[in-house]
Amino acid sequence: MAGSRNINDFKDIRYHLSAFSSNTPDYRFQEAYERGLARADAILASMIDEIRDYAPDDSDSETGATDQLSLLERLCLRFHAAARTLQDRHDGRTTLEVNDEYDVQDLLHAFLRLHFDDIRPEEWTPSYAGRSSRVDFLLKAERIVVEAKKTRASMKAGELGEQLIIDRARYEQHPDCDTLVCFVYDPEGRIGNPAGIERDLENHTGGIKVRVIIAPKS
Repeated sequence: MAGSRNINDFKDIRYHLSAFSSNTPDYRFQEAYERGLARADAILASMIDEIRDYAPDDSDSETGATDQLSLLERLCLRFHAAARTLQDRHDGRTTLEVNDEYDVQDLLHAFLRLHFDDIRPEEWTPSYAGRSSRVDFLLKAERIVVEAKKTRASMKAGELGEQLIIDRARYEQHPDCDTLVCFVYDPEGRIGNPAGIERDLENHTGGIKVRVIIAPKS
């Protein structure tokens, strides 16, 4: 195999003279050392070229999915800063106040439009436990569902966790969902342990990948 040949050639490189005497000038040793370095450089370059030319490129889809999730995470983590910025408009002009879940969905929808082409709001999921539910946004090409929620005074952390567990089970039956992103907007810091809830809800053995983002972090 080419790889084995390159490795053997690399191991056979000599950085010193094969024969010398006490009368051999120093520059001969330097020349031998430099020839060895040049040979090593050539073999390594050949190995890199072979990897680029022949190695299977099966990472594109995984890298793309990771990039999309990272983008969605950044949007969710910066959502609160954008919502606050909207409150300070020139000449006190009217703006969108994020008071409930519908406001969160409207503003998040606008953010998603900046980065995704095919966004399908309010897609119906298959029936689960005798009921049907609408997802907030289906990113069709990316096969990602984005679910948006907002905490309120009457909602306890346990209730929120139960809702997200039910949502997760529903979306596992959705034919176009490989990944579920649950964004929970918590501007008042009502959730005392957001990192713990995120970790617990993401740690499951279901058929879809789940990412839970609670923001801003108190």
